[in-house]
Formats: sequence, structure tokens, C-alpha cells
Amino acid sequence: MANGLLSVFAGVSAFILTLLGFLLLGRLDQQIVASLFIGLFALLLVRVATERPNSSHARAVAALIDRLLAVARGDLSSPAPPLVRKELPALASAVDGLFDQVRTSLDNFHALAMYDPVTTLPNRLHFRKEAERILAGRALDQQPALLFIDLDGFKEVNDRLGHAQGDQVLIMVANRLREVVRAESQAGSLNQPLLARLAGDEFTLLLPDSGREEAERIASQVLEALTEPFRSPCQTSHMGASIGVALCPAHGDDLTSLMKAADIAMYHAKESGRARACLYDPELARVSMERAALQGELGEAIAAGALELVYRPQLCLRSGAILAGEALVQWNRPGGPLLLDRLPAMVQDAALAQALGEWTLDAAVKACARWRAAGLDQPLSVRLPDCDIGRFDLAARLTSAFDGWGGDPWPLELELVQGQIAALSVGAHLQLAMLRESGVGIAIGGFGGGKANLPALVGFAADKVKLDPALLIDIDTSDRARIVAASLVQMVRALGSTTVAGPVERQEQLEVLRAIGCDAVQGFLRVEPLDEATFIAWVAGQDCAGSLARVS
Repeated sequence: MANGLLSVFAGVSAFILTLLGFLLLGRLDQQIVASLFIGLFALLLVRVATERPNSSHARAVAALIDRLLAVARGDLSSPAPPLVRKELPALASAVDGLFDQVRTSLDNFHALAMYDPVTTLPNRLHFRKEAERILAGRALDQQPALLFIDLDGFKEVNDRLGHAQGDQVLIMVANRLREVVRAESQAGSLNQPLLARLAGDEFTLLLPDSGREEAERIASQVLEALTEPFRSPCQTSHMGASIGVALCPAHGDDLTSLMKAADIAMYHAKESGRARACLYDPELARVSMERAALQGELGEAIAAGALELVYRPQLCLRSGAILAGEALVQWNRPGGPLLLDRLPAMVQDAALAQALGEWTLDAAVKACARWRAAGLDQPLSVRLPDCDIGRFDLAARLTSAFDGWGGDPWPLELELVQGQIAALSVGAHLQLAMLRESGVGIAIGGFGGGKANLPALVGFAADKVKLDPALLIDIDTSDRARIVAASLVQMVRALGSTTVAGPVERQEQLEVLRAIGCDAVQGFLRVEPLDEATFIAWVAGQDCAGSLARVS
């Protein structure tokens, strides 16, 4: 009779504990572990029931039930009661072992839920929880800063090396970020920073109390660390990063607003040539909204034929001869024409960027054919979106397009911004090398801006290198600016490339560029881009000696 009652008691206890487990534990993995544990416990009770019970056993079972009910209060660490250990040692040992397994399983589930499995950094969920706690508990005189770090060209690296090697690169990135944080913490510059991987190639770094100058300095340290080549036994990769910086409370007093501000600043850094850090500014939010609106309208404009190419010349600073024409996309909107000289970098939607790239390439090839028919032999320089530069069929597409318009010569020049070079895959390098052998010129734009990736530049053959416009702002008034520009010009010359500068807004800048040996200028002295007919007529009637004088 006693055995039967104990068996019934075991079954009822198992049912109650299982019900408690499913009511108190919200996650499926925890419910599964609890169910296994309760089932084993029921089996043990049934085993006890098969033995002759006595009053000591009954008290031990009652003590064990009290211990198990303590699980509902969150107690997973207390050992089996002493009475159970004395009367039923095997059962006590089994219970302690089961609790150890449950704690280990829960710890593992917690790690999977809160940490990134590749880099072991806190994941998005963990970051959000801790960041909100840090921001909520900050003192009034503290100025936290959020760095939003997006790798430049990781997709290409991942595609080239495969996902396994791509994960190894992410681990190296995480380790370099840890080193920056560790070095700054040991120097006393940082107080409990929070580093995390949000997803893909996106990382964040929350500085609980830094201020603007400190945040910008640490962002510079991060850029320097990520600009160095990533070496593995299989491949050496170059990437870099674009970083957006947002400050609390100036740019937001909660995590959501800070993340939005830092994300906007990061996109601005990417649009400005990559490999740089950008501090959020309210004006950037307005630009971001305008960009979103532009992207919504651009697809319709492409389909409606509302785009055209306009041109500005590149002039030789020694002879005044027109070396090339730079093609810019102009959007003929109802409210007036809009020059989209930076739109390829602003377009974030891949399908839209590809459509714009295809339109630009087709329009440039047709323009080249018209130039040849008009007797012009100057190349036409055009910039394509990232997705087009990296396409495996770029050389074949251009070859087919030019064959349809008479083949050689190839008066075309493709421009890449400095940040694109490090992100190029092996296939993209081969495509560009094939085009260059066929007569297509290759130019690098934005050189000298942000973190110049010199190793990538050394290994990349280019016909022209265009200086970043920021280098020219004070070139006629600052000795340091002049020295930097002169050094870059000499470096480019040593690599066998032509140096192009622009835009030039003052005659004094023009004279300095000529003095330091710069080869050519474009976008000079506030001259607006010309439509094709005007440009062809101007080139056909040019007087080399007086070209610059006439423009000025």
C-alpha cells in the first residue's frame, strides 16, 4: 500500500513540477531541460517506491521535494539536503549532478543568446541591454559617445575567401578592436567601454564617458587598426572602415536616437570616400532624409529617361590642353536640373545602384561614339557604383558595347574612389587589368582624404590619381597644406600616374598647383558642367595656350 501511494505521489509530483516548469520558464530550451530533469526525478522516486519505505526515507523524500520546489524561486545552486544525502546517497548524488547539468546548460544558452558565436563579443541583444543600463545610469556631467563601425569591402572579402575565411577575418577585426579598447583602458582613457558586434560587418563601441575630442581620437585609433592588412595563411586582405560618431546628450539621450545618429554619420563617412570617421551633425539627418526621397524618385527617373550626362574638362596645367572630359549624371527634375556627382555613393539600394550603373555605362559608351564621330580623341571619365565595379562581367559588357559602336579606340576612363580599392576582389582586379590592357583608363579619386590605404594603392596600377578636394581648401594660404599636397603629387608621379586636382575655386590655388607640379585640374574657377554639344564645340575650338586663361 505504501509503495503504491509513493508511486502515485511520484507521478503527481512530476506532473506538478512539469506544470511549474512550463509556467515559470518562458524559453523552449529551458522548458526542455526542465522536463528532462523532472522526468529523471520521477524515475528516481518510482525507484524509491519499489524499496521498502521507512520514516527516515519519507522525511528524506519530503526534504528533497522542498529542495525541488525551491527551483521555482530560482535556486539552482543549493546541494541536496543533508538528510537526503544520508538516507538516499545515490539519489542525492544524482540530484546534484542534474543541477550541475542544468546550470551548465543554462549558462550555455545564455552565452548563445547574449554573445556573438564568431567573435565572442556581445551581440545586439546584449549590447542593447547593457547600453541602455549605462545611459540610464550616467551622471549629468558625463558625455557618453557611440561609435558605429562598418567595415569597408567585407562583402567582397567574404565572397573572395568564402564564409569560413570570412569568419576568420571577422575574428581578427574583433581582436584588433579589443586591442584598441584594452590599450586605451590601460592608459586610463576609457572607463568600462562596451564593444559589440551587431551583425554582419557592423560593430559598435560605447564609451560611457569620453566627450567629443576623446571619441574622435579613439575613432582614429580604430581606423588605424583596421586599415592594416589582414593576413592569413591563404590570403592577405585590405579593408578599412567607415565610422559614425554620436554624442549623448547632444545627439540623443537614449540608445535608439544615438544609434540612428551614429548610423547617419557612418553613411556620410562612406559617401565621403570611406576609410574615415564622421561626427553626427543635424544637417546630416536632413541630407539622409533627402537621400531617401531621392532614391525613391530615381528609379522612376531612370525609366522615364530623365537623366543625361554633362561634362567638365580636365585641363593640363602646363599647356592648357584638354586632357579628358569628366562625365557627371544630371537629373532633369521638374523643379530644375540636379547634378548627381555623388549619387553613386549615396545610393544604398543594390538594385537601384545597379540600374544607375547600367544606365551610366550605356550612356558613356554612346557618348564616346559621338565624340569619335566629332573628331575628339580625349577620354571620357566616368564613375560607376561599387556594385558595377565589382561585377564579374564588366569587361565583357564594355567590350560588347564598344564592338557595337566600332570597337577601338577606347576613349573611356573608369574612376574608383580611394576607399573602393581595398575592397576590390581578385576578380575585380582581373577585370580592371583586362580593361586597362584594352585601352580603358583607370583613375583613383579622393586620394589623400581620410585614411589613405597606401599598400593598396602601391599594388594598384592607375593612369590618373585625383587629389581629395579637402587638400586644396587652404593650399594657397597654408604652408602645411601646400607641403602635404606637394608630397602627394610627387608620390603619385613616382608611381607613374598623372595627378589631377579639383575643384579649384581661386586663381591663387591654380598657381600653387602649377608650382608644385600637379599635372591637371578639373572643376575649376566655378565653371558649371557643360552639356554635350557645348562641350564638343568648346573642345573642337580650343586654343591650348589660352584655354585656362579663357576659363578664368
